[in-house]
Amino acid sequence: MDIYKILQMDTSIWDLFTCKEEYYPQLLDTYGRFPYYASKNRDIFMPKASQYLSEHGFSVEYPDNAPFAVCLTHDIDIIYESIRTKGHSAIRNLKRGNIPESLQGLYSLHSKKIPFCNFIDIMALEEQYNSKSTFFFMAENPEDQDYFYNIEDLGSEIGEIVDRGGEVGLHGGHTTFSDPEKMREKKKKLEKMLNRPVQGYRNHYLRFNVPSTWEYLKEAGFKYDSTLGYADCIGFRNGMCHPFRPFNIDSQSVIDIIEIPLIMMDMTFFNTYMRLNMNQAWELFLRVTQEIERCQGVLTILWHNNNLLNDWRKLYVKILEYCSKKNAWITNGNTICQWWDNEHSRN
Repeated sequence: MDIYKILQMDTSIWDLFTCKEEYYPQLLDTYGRFPYYASKNRDIFMPKASQYLSEHGFSVEYPDNAPFAVCLTHDIDIIYESIRTKGHSAIRNLKRGNIPESLQGLYSLHSKKIPFCNFIDIMALEEQYNSKSTFFFMAENPEDQDYFYNIEDLGSEIGEIVDRGGEVGLHGGHTTFSDPEKMREKKKKLEKMLNRPVQGYRNHYLRFNVPSTWEYLKEAGFKYDSTLGYADCIGFRNGMCHPFRPFNIDSQSVIDIIEIPLIMMDMTFFNTYMRLNMNQAWELFLRVTQEIERCQGVLTILWHNNNLLNDWRKLYVKILEYCSKKNAWITNGNTICQWWDNEHSRN
């Protein structure tokens, strides 16, 4: 089925799908991103392009007849915690009478990686729900703006991720999305450490230019991207909840890379963006996920490794439990990319 011909039948749907309003944006935020508040599409919680495809005969059959798929991802921005921060935390726990936590904090002073080098814990949690995830790691150099850790310090941890069936992708730094040379350099650096090709990409802060970033990713040899989502709002940036190959309206051609659109990020629910409480976040999750299930789509989730503590962890577990009970196919980006490429080649 040629999805491009179907989508072109409705001009408004085609413009939404191709992100036409982002080609010459009039307004960008402080990170140079096209934000939801600048978009003309106000039905952000409705996957209008995917709905249109479904109404015109497009259907998906996932493994084991799953009603929808879930793409689990983690952006690894923070690993190290300063000794000063650990010391303060240990003192607070001691004052509160939390002796075990205080001793654990003092013990961890010698290790820069604790507590955010928690990839094994994340995988153990996800394995309880028969799921795998993608970990997007940075490969920045000390002189780069977003240098937060040395990827070469994480050889054993990354090896464990791969051995347990997880995926390691590249988390591009501050300017990587607009610098094809730097993009290739970071990819090679991570591949050298992995001793295997890196297939997936997501840029830090969700920085992305339509359509040039897709073109750079294709040229660099990536198989898929999962950056296309809004930082300031949960939902469907181009109306799609299915993977797709983007269409460049300047060159009038399909870009040979698969986009697995990002639907929800942990930071978007809370903090400086939507500022929801836990109950509101859960209700919005349900609303969006039910729309995805109706379209047999893919729910792509970004949950940072440093946001898997306390209430944030409880919400993530609740999400995993819901999707598991729904018999969703819960896996990582590369698995979805390969499956989609085989099942929907060139569509």
